[in-house]
Formats: sequence, C-alpha cells, structure tokens
Amino acid sequence: MRSRALQSCRPLLSTSSRLQCLVQPAFVALASTDAASSSTSTTTTPTAPKPAAPKPTYAPRLKATQAYPPKTSRVGTTTGSRGLAPGMTVDQVDVESAKQIPTPTTNPAAFIAALTTSSPSLNGNGNGNSVNAVDENGNPIDWSSSFHGLSTSAFSPEAAAILMAPLNPEDVEIKPDGIVYLPEIKYRRILNKAFGPGGWGLAPRGELVVGEKVVTREYALVVNGRFVAQARGECQYFSPDTIPTAGEGCKSNALMRCCKDLGIASELWDPRFIRVFKKEHGHEVWVEHVVNKKRRQIWKRKDCDPAYPFQLVPGSK
Repeated sequence: MRSRALQSCRPLLSTSSRLQCLVQPAFVALASTDAASSSTSTTTTPTAPKPAAPKPTYAPRLKATQAYPPKTSRVGTTTGSRGLAPGMTVDQVDVESAKQIPTPTTNPAAFIAALTTSSPSLNGNGNGNSVNAVDENGNPIDWSSSFHGLSTSAFSPEAAAILMAPLNPEDVEIKPDGIVYLPEIKYRRILNKAFGPGGWGLAPRGELVVGEKVVTREYALVVNGRFVAQARGECQYFSPDTIPTAGEGCKSNALMRCCKDLGIASELWDPRFIRVFKKEHGHEVWVEHVVNKKRRQIWKRKDCDPAYPFQLVPGSK
C-alpha cells in the first residue's frame, strides 16, 4: 500500500518541480535587472544648475539743473515776493528786478526767510498769529494759550446792550426731551451785530479729541484782539464718516458756552425762566414713529408740529 501511494505522488512531485524550474529563472532575471538599474542610478553624474540670467540695469534719471525763471505776473518791484504793487499792472513789472527775487530753485534759504518774515506764523492748531496781534512789548500773541486782554476794559454801552438784550421767545426752541436752547446761528448773528463780522473769532486751544462716540475740543472766544472766554465743546457721532460734521458741532457747542460770559441768552441757564417758558410756549404730546409705529411722549412748541420721524397720535393735542 505504501509503495502504491508513493507511486501515485510521483507525478505531482514531478509537476511541482517542473513549475519551480520554470518560475525560478524568471525571479533570477528580475533580480538581475533591478541590480543593474540601481548600479546605473548610483553611477549617474548630477546635472549642473543653469546659470541665473543677469538682472537688467537701468540708468538713473537725471534731474534738470536749469532753474526756471520766476513768473513776472506774480512779482513786483516794491512788494518782494508777495505780488504786484498796488495799482501796478503786469506790463509795468521790471523783469530785471524780478529776477533778483529768491525762488525755491535759485536760493532756497533766502526764499524760506522771505516767507517767514512776510507771512504770519502758525502755531500748529490752525490759528495763525496775525502780524497785528501783538502785546504791549511787541511780541506776537499765540491764541492757543494766551489770555491777552482778559478783563482789561468793558465793551461799549452799545455793544453791551446788544449782548444782554432779552431773548425773543420766537427764537427759542425745545428739544423732544424738554431742553430749551437757542440755535447756534443766532449766537453768531448777535456777535456780528455787536462787534461786526471779523471783529470776533474762535481760537482752538488744543487738538480735536475723538472718543468712542463723542468728539471734544477746547476753544477761546477772542473779540477785537482780546481774550474773552474759553469753553470745551462736545458733539456725538455715530460712524467714522460723520466725525468731520461732529467737529463742526463741537465748535458750535463751544461758542454757545463761551457766550454765557458775554450775557448772550443767559435766560436759558435760569431755571425760573425755563419753567415759565415751557408752561407758556411748550407742552408734551403723544407721537408715533412713522416707521416702527412706536408711541412716546415728547416736548414741542405749541405753535409747531412734531418733527420727522414723529407724527401726532390721533386725538392728541
């Protein structure tokens, strides 16, 4: 039995040995191919990098050395670099004399010196020191910090009568929260009537301070070359785009506060006057917002309708 089993397995063994004989040479050939490729890759010489292209060079631009002659239509023989003499025409300008005037290209140092001696100096706050604004010693006045002329003398009786005139009730307004006020343009009209346009001005006493929702700045009221009062104005803003507008409102607010020292609209700071005025000329009414339809009570003048965006509730007087 054993011999028969061995005889039956001989064909299988012979078959497996045949397969081994067929497959083994293929593996040997594949291994030899990999070895040849690896040896080839190790012996390959590296490729040299390409040289970088040279950067183009540009010739520097040459500056003109020839100075342009001064314009004869803006200079004169007796006014230096400030313009034509009074009554002089362009045809009467002496060209040879005009060539002697320093310009930024011919003589920069002399040109700057001519400007500083013939132009008003600046103090950095947007307020020029006029050549006529000097103290008793002849020194220029810096209105950003000076108190020159404070309480030196009283204004004329005519000006004082205009400044302290009683308020006209028709000029007073009421805010929705009940605050009474005089519009800032009417303060300016009173100052112009008392001192004339150009006889007064607001001098900034510092830079504009921008807070989270409010801007503020300090101003001084100057009348006829005399310091009169100073106050800090403020105004709210709601977006960065409205900061310039808020700066103008801040200036107007400072003007109204400075005018208290001159007696202008002093009744608006008198509690008794405020109570009487609101009783005679104002009242509270119910209004409705035209957009969201919300209702609330506001103050208004009896002779005026509510301002937009409010309208009277039907039945309210």
